[in-house]
Amino acid sequence: MKAFMNEDFLLKTETAVRLYHDHGEKMPIIDYHCHINPMEIYEDRRYDSITQVWLGGDHYKWRAMRSCGVPEHYITGEASDEEKFQKWGETMPNLIGNPLYHWTHLELKRYFGIDEPLNGDNAMEIYKKCNEILRQPDMSVRGIIRKSNVKLICTTDDPVDDLKAHELLAADKTAPAVVLPAFRPDKAMRADKETFPAYVAQLESVVGYAIDTVADMRKALLDRIDYFEKHGCRVSDHALDYCFCVEASEEQLNDIFARAKAGKPITWEEQLAYHTDLLITVGKEYFKRDWVCQYHFGCLRNNSRKMFPKLGPDTGFDSMNDQPNAVGLAKLLGVLEEAGALGKTILYSLNPADNGIIGTIMGAFQTDSGIPGKIQQGSAWWFNDHKPGMEEQMISLMSLGAMGSFNGMLTDSRSFLSYTRHEYFRRILCNLFGQLVEDGEYPADMQTLGAMVENISYYNTLHYFRFDELLK
Repeated sequence: MKAFMNEDFLLKTETAVRLYHDHGEKMPIIDYHCHINPMEIYEDRRYDSITQVWLGGDHYKWRAMRSCGVPEHYITGEASDEEKFQKWGETMPNLIGNPLYHWTHLELKRYFGIDEPLNGDNAMEIYKKCNEILRQPDMSVRGIIRKSNVKLICTTDDPVDDLKAHELLAADKTAPAVVLPAFRPDKAMRADKETFPAYVAQLESVVGYAIDTVADMRKALLDRIDYFEKHGCRVSDHALDYCFCVEASEEQLNDIFARAKAGKPITWEEQLAYHTDLLITVGKEYFKRDWVCQYHFGCLRNNSRKMFPKLGPDTGFDSMNDQPNAVGLAKLLGVLEEAGALGKTILYSLNPADNGIIGTIMGAFQTDSGIPGKIQQGSAWWFNDHKPGMEEQMISLMSLGAMGSFNGMLTDSRSFLSYTRHEYFRRILCNLFGQLVEDGEYPADMQTLGAMVENISYYNTLHYFRFDELLK
């Protein structure tokens, strides 16, 4: 029996051990998609308690606590930090096999030097020890980033954002990492939302002119792309319920936009037509600027009619979506390719049933690019970033594509302690490679395998996003 989460955690063969400790473990981190607040990096935020950094805003943990019957008072309610952490400790033993169990203990080990399993009996002891360590000078946000060997971070930013924090960090020679914005224009593209008229007004204020037509909206988004690029941006992100490509005339689009801006209802088909037009518009611009475009799809959001009005989005009430994606995705990529504007694109689905769809569709759009993995399958996302989910995604990618050009892991997190997810991923990656070698399915060429682990962990991302121009 192996010791609990020892140095060879998840590494089941000698080859896997060598690959991880000689190659994967030492590589820096590029976190090209996350949801952390860049101003907290600039201001070098300090946390008063482990509850703040662990449970504040972490809807993964909130879902787990709810599944264990913890009252909402101790999750998002007015309970004290001590009470909330105690309930998290009581929850932990029930999470056998859940990635939260592994992530929690990796974070305790790497940042707090704690090896004992967290439970209800020792929760207060661990709470106090973590809080003492958080008061140490090197446990501020900047200190955590440096401890984690993070070289570059891409945040998630709306077109109306002023990017002030990014300006400040770019001018700060003591910044712990390069911090860049990522363009996330979802709100401008969801004309079906009640908040759309107010958002258009906000965007008008930012760009300084009226947005009365779809052409005006296109111009506004392109102007903001230009503004983002001047702040170092070279990546975008789009959240789609599912993949679609519905084309409409300019007259139809203007009618849809006018009604939506006036707060009048539009049909779902009309929303898809409006959304498609803007996806194609910005997609062409991303190609011109050699940006990377990310599509996240397959999520069914805000399922609880009881809790959404109380807590809002991103609070643990989303799920996988099973609506079809193949036809819409292939058509959207095809339209961009036909226009000579299909650039570097990363595809993520929340539904693992889409792994084969992504793997086969992306293989149809790699022609004459000169870019290894121009169209990428992104790492296992959200409800899939657990051990079997990562294995399934990588096995599908190996089976249908070229694993050697894979960009690897990202945190997609709101916590500065989540960088251990890269370690978790790299261990699983090395174990997969090691097993193929042990089974005689790949030669024991440690030089090639080691380079591949380093590339997937770091170098592929460095070159694919052109971050090598910044990290010299």
